Amino acid sequence: MSAPELLTLAVQRPANGGTAIAHAPDGRVVFVRGAIPGETVTASIIGEKPGFLSAEVCDVLDPSPYRIENRCPAAVHGAGCCDFAFVAAAHARTLKSQVLRDVLIRVGGFTPDALDVLEDAAAAVRALDDAEVGWRIRTRLTVDADGRAGVHERGAAGIVVGHPCAQPDPTMIVGVDAGYTPGAELAIVLDDDGHRHITELAPPSPGGGSGSSGRRRATQRRGTDRRGAHRRSAQRRRRGREGARALTVLEGEATAVHRVGDRAWQIPVTGFWQGHRAAPSVYAATVTEFVRRYLEYVGVGSGEPVTCWDLYGGAGVFAAALLDDVGAGRVDIVDSDGGALAAAGVTFGDDPRVRSHRGEVAEIIGDLPAPDVVVLDPPRTGAGARVIDGIVAAGPRVVHVGCDVGRFARDLRLWTDRGYRVRGIAGFDAFPLTHHLEAIAVLVRSTSPV
Repeated sequence: MSAPELLTLAVQRPANGGTAIAHAPDGRVVFVRGAIPGETVTASIIGEKPGFLSAEVCDVLDPSPYRIENRCPAAVHGAGCCDFAFVAAAHARTLKSQVLRDVLIRVGGFTPDALDVLEDAAAAVRALDDAEVGWRIRTRLTVDADGRAGVHERGAAGIVVGHPCAQPDPTMIVGVDAGYTPGAELAIVLDDDGHRHITELAPPSPGGGSGSSGRRRATQRRGTDRRGAHRRSAQRRRRGREGARALTVLEGEATAVHRVGDRAWQIPVTGFWQGHRAAPSVYAATVTEFVRRYLEYVGVGSGEPVTCWDLYGGAGVFAAALLDDVGAGRVDIVDSDGGALAAAGVTFGDDPRVRSHRGEVAEIIGDLPAPDVVVLDPPRTGAGARVIDGIVAAGPRVVHVGCDVGRFARDLRLWTDRGYRVRGIAGFDAFPLTHHLEAIAVLVRSTSPV
């Protein structure tokens, strides 16, 4: 097997997806993983497609002042968890801000001047809290053939064991080493009372049936808490390979308590909740601030009831914020995840202001009462034209949450093509130590006076 081609590259700017851009001697773009803009590196070519190359750093000749010792033991040993753990946290946010701004211009159709006049320091990515490591409160580990729990290798099927990821709160993974069912997964949660919960997902059987771990707690059958896992692309991939897998509670309970404001939710350990401990509160506060600032025309603050849609609303964190902080008179939550909606039902009880609807958003919104405000938090695939057209027909003010910067920019372009304008964008470092970010935009009709 021939040795990989090596290039000496001057790294120029960040690219979406965690790489940085350089140019080969023949002028082709090179997407370099493991580099910081401004560095000179020796990189190994690992892929070639028409017009560009992919490469990985193998030596840093002129390091950036923002390069630090890698803070993630798992990533140092090849795991795919923390691709920015070698970049100083504040500078990582600067790089993410540059990426968000670039994608909004290239994909979203914004001009630099248009972004400059937006409020909320548009395209500037901010921290959710002060934690640079140990911020994650929900995670999954994979069990290798020897029963050891670890993190998947980047771009490979192997599992890195004995070297923990730096993202989880350390109390989540202490003592979680070995003795598990080979091929299983561990869902681990640290709840808001400081209690740890661990559920083992049995290996999927070849025919898609469930396995059995035979552990010390009664096995629970996988229920509706996972049927709507497409809310995030990672969950969609899990659902495809999990099938009807058996669940075994190894520690704690099958559900974990999470709180935002004065409300509490009981979320299945295998269900969806934000990974970052500060994310639900910060996102909810951002949404309600946007609502207050830009949506006064619909009666917010004047005593008039406001009708809201919380689309892809899951357990209803945004719905709660609209009720408690904005004073909404009615909120319709739409999601396909029956388990999340069940959790919402417990939290909201018999509150007549809340109505839940299970199914695909595009198919349900046509039958809902006309909204004054719509909050939507689509999966990584974005909302798309069909959903946006259904909302535009109702004519509300909109707060759009995006967990994938490319799809977020495409959705914003769909909004602007349909007569809406973006009035503010807030970006967040949702996953420190990684290249990922989250963004929230508020949109109004172009004819609106505010």
